[in-house]
Amino acid sequence: MLIPSINNSLNELIDLLNQLSKTDYSNPCVELSNASIGEHTRHIIEMFQCLENQYDSGIVDYDKRERNVLIQNDMQYAIRHILEIKSNLEKDNKTIYLQQVIDNEEIRIQSNYYRELLYNLEHCIHHQALIKVAVLKCESVIVDENFGVARSTIEYRKQCAQ
Repeated sequence: MLIPSINNSLNELIDLLNQLSKTDYSNPCVELSNASIGEHTRHIIEMFQCLENQYDSGIVDYDKRERNVLIQNDMQYAIRHILEIKSNLEKDNKTIYLQQVIDNEEIRIQSNYYRELLYNLEHCIHHQALIKVAVLKCESVIVDENFGVARSTIEYRKQCAQ
């Protein structure tokens, strides 16, 4: 269920990006504290890439992202990376250590691949919610009502509607 949910979120992102102009994608948005939709998209992509690229070593440091400006400026390039992420999600669950430097101290916390996929899904949804705020000013863009909404919230709303 986890990988189909990730694929669903990434497909929703691709669908949204395909509706944007280059300007909508790459220009700073006041609603996003002058970040662009492209910057938020890049952040989503690079978090998944960190997990994928560091999977074999078993140590994941999300701060060691590439910060590739081409992803945030070229929508089609970003979409190609999203499709690549989708094709590489299926991996064995295994122990992974999260590594991060906090206040000049390196810490390592035990996790696992599936837990980190879940983290990345929730992180993706969070950034999609931010993107949705910026996209609402684009009159020609159709945004699914569940774009950027946590799966648990969607299920809760369904129960309330019954």
